[in-house]
Amino acid sequence: MSELAENRAGSPEGGRDPGRVPPAQARRLWHLLEPLHAVLYYAPEVFEEVGALGYSTEDRWPSYFPMRAAPLGAVGGRVVASTFYSFQPGMVARHIDDAWKTAGPEAVLAARLRGIDRAYRTLFGDRAGSPEMVEAAALARRAAEAAAPAGRPLAAANAALDWPTEPHLQLWQAATILREHRGDGHLAALLTVGLDPAEALVSFAAIGAASVERFASRGWTPQEWTAASERLTARGLVDAGGRATEAGRELRRRVEQDTDRLALGPWQALGPEDTERLAVLLGDYWVTVIGSGLLPSESTLGIGKV
Repeated sequence: MSELAENRAGSPEGGRDPGRVPPAQARRLWHLLEPLHAVLYYAPEVFEEVGALGYSTEDRWPSYFPMRAAPLGAVGGRVVASTFYSFQPGMVARHIDDAWKTAGPEAVLAARLRGIDRAYRTLFGDRAGSPEMVEAAALARRAAEAAAPAGRPLAAANAALDWPTEPHLQLWQAATILREHRGDGHLAALLTVGLDPAEALVSFAAIGAASVERFASRGWTPQEWTAASERLTARGLVDAGGRATEAGRELRRRVEQDTDRLALGPWQALGPEDTERLAVLLGDYWVTVIGSGLLPSESTLGIGKV
Protein backbone atom coordinates (compact mmCIF):
# COMPACT_ATOMS: atom_id res chain seq x y z
CA MET A 1 0.00 0.00 0.00
CA SER A 2 1.34 3.43 -0.92
CA GLU A 3 1.84 6.17 1.66
CA LEU A 4 -1.04 8.11 0.12
CA ALA A 5 -3.30 5.06 0.27
CA GLU A 6 -2.28 4.52 3.89
CA ASN A 7 -3.19 8.11 4.68
CA ARG A 8 -6.63 7.66 3.12
CA ALA A 9 -7.23 4.34 4.81
CA GLY A 10 -6.18 5.71 8.17
CA SER A 11 -8.52 8.68 8.10
CA PRO A 12 -11.91 8.22 9.86
CA GLU A 13 -13.69 9.77 6.87
CA GLY A 14 -11.59 7.88 4.34
CA GLY A 15 -9.95 11.16 3.29
CA ARG A 16 -6.52 12.63 3.77
CA ASP A 17 -4.98 12.51 7.22
CA PRO A 18 -5.02 16.18 8.33
CA GLY A 19 -1.74 15.69 10.19
CA ARG A 20 0.24 14.55 7.14
CA VAL A 21 1.27 16.17 3.88
CA PRO A 22 0.44 13.85 0.94
CA PRO A 23 3.06 13.14 -1.74
CA ALA A 24 1.01 15.07 -4.30
CA GLN A 25 1.61 18.24 -2.29
CA ALA A 26 5.37 17.78 -2.58
CA ARG A 27 4.94 17.73 -6.36
CA ARG A 28 2.67 20.79 -6.25
CA LEU A 29 5.25 22.80 -4.30
CA TRP A 30 7.97 21.73 -6.73
CA HIS A 31 5.88 22.98 -9.65
CA LEU A 32 5.46 26.31 -7.87
CA LEU A 33 9.06 26.71 -6.68
CA GLU A 34 10.97 25.42 -9.71
CA PRO A 35 10.21 28.45 -11.94
CA LEU A 36 11.26 30.78 -9.12
CA HIS A 37 14.62 29.04 -8.97
CA ALA A 38 15.00 28.72 -12.74
CA VAL A 39 14.96 32.50 -13.24
CA LEU A 40 18.69 32.18 -12.46
CA TYR A 41 19.41 30.53 -15.80
CA TYR A 42 17.43 32.87 -18.05
CA ALA A 43 17.21 36.39 -16.61
CA PRO A 44 19.22 39.05 -18.49
CA GLU A 45 20.22 40.61 -15.17
CA VAL A 46 21.94 37.37 -14.17
CA PHE A 47 23.67 37.10 -17.54
CA GLU A 48 25.01 40.62 -17.08
CA GLU A 49 26.49 39.73 -13.70
CA VAL A 50 28.17 36.50 -14.82
CA GLY A 51 29.19 38.11 -18.11
CA ALA A 52 31.07 40.72 -16.09
CA LEU A 53 33.08 37.84 -14.58
CA GLY A 54 34.14 36.75 -18.04
CA TYR A 55 31.68 33.96 -18.88
CA SER A 56 30.20 33.81 -22.36
CA THR A 57 26.47 34.60 -22.40
CA GLU A 58 25.74 33.73 -26.04
CA ASP A 59 23.82 30.77 -24.66
CA ARG A 60 23.05 29.70 -21.12
CA TRP A 61 25.38 26.72 -20.71
CA PRO A 62 28.73 28.48 -20.08
CA SER A 63 27.25 30.15 -16.98
CA TYR A 64 24.71 27.44 -16.06
CA PHE A 65 27.31 24.89 -15.05
CA PRO A 66 29.45 27.11 -12.80
CA MET A 67 26.43 28.85 -11.26
CA ARG A 68 24.72 25.60 -10.32
CA ALA A 69 27.94 23.84 -9.29
CA ALA A 70 29.53 26.74 -7.35
CA PRO A 71 28.16 25.67 -3.94
CA LEU A 72 30.19 22.45 -4.30
CA GLY A 73 33.44 24.41 -4.62
CA ALA A 74 35.99 24.25 -7.45
CA VAL A 75 35.15 20.68 -8.44
CA GLY A 76 35.85 19.20 -11.87
CA GLY A 77 33.67 17.79 -14.59
CA ARG A 78 33.48 14.25 -13.22
CA VAL A 79 31.99 15.43 -9.93
CA VAL A 80 29.59 17.83 -11.61
CA ALA A 81 28.46 15.20 -14.12
CA SER A 82 27.79 12.76 -11.29
CA THR A 83 25.60 15.22 -9.38
CA PHE A 84 23.83 16.70 -12.44
CA TYR A 85 23.45 13.12 -13.78
CA SER A 86 21.48 13.48 -17.02
CA PHE A 87 23.98 15.71 -18.84
CA GLN A 88 26.43 14.06 -21.21
CA PRO A 89 29.75 13.98 -19.26
CA GLY A 90 31.79 15.38 -22.14
CA MET A 91 29.47 18.38 -22.35
CA VAL A 92 29.88 18.97 -18.63
CA ALA A 93 33.66 18.72 -18.88
CA ARG A 94 33.80 21.20 -21.75
CA HIS A 95 31.97 23.80 -19.70
CA ILE A 96 33.22 23.16 -16.16
CA ASP A 97 36.85 22.06 -16.34
CA ASP A 98 38.03 25.57 -17.22
CA ALA A 99 35.19 27.45 -15.52
CA TRP A 100 37.10 28.16 -12.32
CA LYS A 101 39.92 29.76 -14.31
CA THR A 102 37.44 32.44 -15.33
CA ALA A 103 36.15 33.05 -11.80
CA GLY A 104 36.26 31.16 -8.51
CA PRO A 105 33.16 29.68 -6.85
CA GLU A 106 32.88 32.52 -4.32
CA ALA A 107 32.79 35.12 -7.09
CA VAL A 108 30.21 33.08 -8.99
CA LEU A 109 28.03 32.72 -5.89
CA ALA A 110 28.12 36.46 -5.32
CA ALA A 111 27.30 37.16 -8.96
CA ARG A 112 24.34 34.81 -9.04
CA LEU A 113 22.89 36.41 -5.91
CA ARG A 114 23.34 39.91 -7.34
CA GLY A 115 21.70 38.76 -10.54
CA ILE A 116 18.71 37.21 -8.78
CA ASP A 117 18.33 40.32 -6.63
CA ARG A 118 18.10 42.47 -9.76
CA ALA A 119 15.91 39.98 -11.65
CA TYR A 120 13.41 39.58 -8.81
CA ARG A 121 13.17 43.34 -8.33
CA THR A 122 12.46 43.67 -12.05
CA LEU A 123 9.87 40.90 -12.02
CA PHE A 124 8.10 41.65 -8.76
CA GLY A 125 8.65 45.37 -8.21
CA ASP A 126 7.31 46.50 -4.83
CA ARG A 127 6.12 42.95 -4.12
CA ALA A 128 9.75 41.93 -3.58
CA GLY A 129 9.48 43.45 -0.11
CA SER A 130 5.78 42.94 0.55
CA PRO A 131 4.33 41.27 3.67
CA GLU A 132 3.35 38.33 1.45
CA MET A 133 6.94 37.92 0.30
CA VAL A 134 8.20 38.11 3.89
CA GLU A 135 5.72 35.41 4.93
CA ALA A 136 6.46 33.19 1.92
CA ALA A 137 10.21 33.50 2.48
CA ALA A 138 9.88 32.57 6.16
CA LEU A 139 7.79 29.48 5.38
CA ALA A 140 10.03 28.35 2.52
CA ARG A 141 13.12 28.85 4.68
CA ARG A 142 11.62 26.71 7.44
CA ALA A 143 11.01 23.93 4.94
CA ALA A 144 14.49 24.27 3.45
CA GLU A 145 16.16 24.17 6.84
CA ALA A 146 14.30 20.93 7.57
CA ALA A 147 15.64 19.25 4.42
CA ALA A 148 17.89 16.39 5.57
CA PRO A 149 21.30 16.67 3.85
CA ALA A 150 22.33 13.00 4.02
CA GLY A 151 22.85 11.62 0.52
CA ARG A 152 21.88 14.98 -1.03
CA PRO A 153 25.13 16.67 -2.15
CA LEU A 154 23.64 19.58 -4.11
CA ALA A 155 21.03 20.31 -1.46
CA ALA A 156 23.63 20.10 1.31
CA ALA A 157 26.04 22.39 -0.52
CA ASN A 158 23.37 25.05 -1.03
CA ALA A 159 22.11 24.66 2.53
CA ALA A 160 25.64 25.34 3.83
CA LEU A 161 25.64 28.84 2.29
CA ASP A 162 24.88 31.86 4.44
CA TRP A 163 21.31 33.09 4.20
CA PRO A 164 20.85 36.50 2.56
CA THR A 165 18.96 39.10 4.58
CA GLU A 166 16.39 40.30 2.03
CA PRO A 167 13.19 38.21 2.01
CA HIS A 168 13.04 37.83 -1.79
CA LEU A 169 16.58 36.43 -1.79
CA GLN A 170 15.73 34.12 1.10
CA LEU A 171 12.80 32.81 -0.95
CA TRP A 172 15.07 32.16 -3.91
CA GLN A 173 17.68 30.41 -1.79
CA ALA A 174 15.03 28.27 -0.10
CA ALA A 175 13.58 27.37 -3.51
CA THR A 176 17.08 26.39 -4.64
CA ILE A 177 17.74 24.16 -1.63
CA LEU A 178 14.35 22.49 -1.95
CA ARG A 179 14.63 21.85 -5.70
CA GLU A 180 18.13 20.40 -5.31
CA HIS A 181 16.91 18.28 -2.39
CA ARG A 182 14.18 16.92 -4.62
CA GLY A 183 16.62 16.49 -7.51
CA ASP A 184 19.08 14.54 -5.39
CA GLY A 185 16.23 12.23 -4.38
CA HIS A 186 15.18 11.88 -8.00
CA LEU A 187 18.64 10.54 -8.86
CA ALA A 188 18.27 7.96 -6.11
CA ALA A 189 14.94 6.92 -7.63
CA LEU A 190 16.50 6.59 -11.09
CA LEU A 191 19.36 4.50 -9.75
CA THR A 192 16.93 2.25 -7.88
CA VAL A 193 15.15 1.26 -11.10
CA GLY A 194 18.40 0.95 -13.04
CA LEU A 195 18.21 3.94 -15.40
CA ASP A 196 21.60 5.37 -16.32
CA PRO A 197 21.90 9.08 -17.26
CA ALA A 198 21.10 8.67 -20.96
CA GLU A 199 18.38 6.09 -20.29
CA ALA A 200 16.75 8.46 -17.81
CA LEU A 201 16.21 10.98 -20.60
CA VAL A 202 15.21 8.47 -23.28
CA SER A 203 12.61 6.89 -20.98
CA PHE A 204 11.28 10.34 -20.05
CA ALA A 205 10.98 11.39 -23.68
CA ALA A 206 9.27 8.06 -24.40
CA ILE A 207 6.31 8.98 -22.16
CA GLY A 208 5.98 12.39 -23.82
CA ALA A 209 7.44 14.48 -20.99
CA ALA A 210 9.19 16.64 -23.61
CA SER A 211 10.32 16.32 -27.20
CA VAL A 212 13.47 14.46 -28.18
CA GLU A 213 14.72 17.75 -29.64
CA ARG A 214 14.39 19.44 -26.24
CA PHE A 215 16.32 16.64 -24.55
CA ALA A 216 19.09 17.05 -27.12
CA SER A 217 20.17 20.11 -25.13
CA ARG A 218 21.66 17.71 -22.56
CA GLY A 219 24.48 16.92 -24.98
CA TRP A 220 24.02 13.24 -25.86
CA THR A 221 24.99 12.35 -29.42
CA PRO A 222 22.46 10.63 -31.72
CA GLN A 223 24.53 7.46 -31.42
CA GLU A 224 24.46 7.60 -27.61
CA TRP A 225 20.71 8.28 -27.63
CA THR A 226 20.10 5.33 -29.98
CA ALA A 227 22.24 3.03 -27.85
CA ALA A 228 20.30 4.00 -24.72
CA SER A 229 17.02 3.44 -26.56
CA GLU A 230 18.19 0.00 -27.66
CA ARG A 231 19.07 -0.90 -24.07
CA LEU A 232 15.59 0.12 -22.94
CA THR A 233 14.00 -1.80 -25.83
CA ALA A 234 15.89 -4.91 -24.72
CA ARG A 235 14.36 -4.45 -21.27
CA GLY A 236 10.87 -4.15 -22.75
CA LEU A 237 10.52 -0.52 -21.65
CA VAL A 238 10.52 1.22 -25.04
CA ASP A 239 9.12 0.01 -28.37
CA ALA A 240 10.80 0.19 -31.78
CA GLY A 241 9.24 3.61 -32.40
CA GLY A 242 10.75 5.11 -29.26
CA ARG A 243 7.46 5.10 -27.31
CA ALA A 244 7.18 3.76 -23.80
CA THR A 245 5.56 0.36 -23.36
CA GLU A 246 3.17 -0.16 -20.47
CA ALA A 247 6.13 -1.54 -18.50
CA GLY A 248 8.08 1.60 -19.36
CA ARG A 249 5.24 3.84 -18.22
CA GLU A 250 4.90 1.90 -15.00
CA LEU A 251 8.62 2.21 -14.33
CA ARG A 252 8.45 6.00 -14.83
CA ARG A 253 5.44 6.15 -12.52
CA ARG A 254 7.52 4.39 -9.87
CA VAL A 255 10.34 6.89 -10.36
CA GLU A 256 8.01 9.86 -9.95
CA GLN A 257 6.22 8.35 -6.97
CA ASP A 258 9.53 7.61 -5.26
CA THR A 259 10.75 11.13 -6.06
CA ASP A 260 7.64 12.64 -4.46
CA ARG A 261 8.01 10.40 -1.42
CA LEU A 262 11.69 11.24 -0.98
CA ALA A 263 10.88 14.96 -1.27
CA LEU A 264 8.28 14.90 1.51
CA GLY A 265 10.54 15.48 4.51
CA PRO A 266 10.69 19.29 4.42
CA TRP A 267 6.94 19.55 3.90
CA GLN A 268 6.09 17.13 6.69
CA ALA A 269 8.28 19.26 8.94
CA LEU A 270 6.48 22.42 7.82
CA GLY A 271 3.08 20.77 8.32
CA PRO A 272 -0.01 20.65 6.11
CA GLU A 273 -1.45 24.04 7.05
CA ASP A 274 1.77 26.01 6.54
CA THR A 275 2.57 24.02 3.39
CA GLU A 276 -0.81 24.94 1.95
CA ARG A 277 -0.36 28.55 3.02
CA LEU A 278 2.99 28.68 1.22
CA ALA A 279 1.41 27.25 -1.93
CA VAL A 280 -1.23 29.98 -1.85
CA LEU A 281 1.38 32.72 -1.32
CA LEU A 282 3.57 31.44 -4.14
CA GLY A 283 0.78 31.47 -6.70
CA ASP A 284 1.02 35.15 -7.58
CA TYR A 285 4.81 35.06 -7.92
CA TRP A 286 4.58 31.90 -10.03
CA VAL A 287 2.12 33.58 -12.38
CA THR A 288 4.46 36.55 -12.75
CA VAL A 289 7.47 34.38 -13.62
CA ILE A 290 5.54 32.17 -16.03
CA GLY A 291 3.95 35.21 -17.65
CA SER A 292 7.29 36.99 -18.03
CA GLY A 293 8.33 34.87 -21.00
CA LEU A 294 11.77 34.30 -19.48
CA LEU A 295 11.41 30.52 -19.21
CA PRO A 296 11.08 28.13 -22.15
CA SER A 297 7.60 26.84 -22.88
CA GLU A 298 8.86 23.24 -22.86
CA SER A 299 11.03 21.93 -20.05
CA THR A 300 13.21 18.84 -19.80
CA LEU A 301 11.82 18.46 -16.27
CA GLY A 302 8.42 17.54 -17.63
CA ILE A 303 6.57 20.03 -15.42
CA GLY A 304 2.90 19.88 -16.32
CA LYS A 305 3.33 16.50 -18.04
CA VAL A 306 3.97 14.07 -15.16
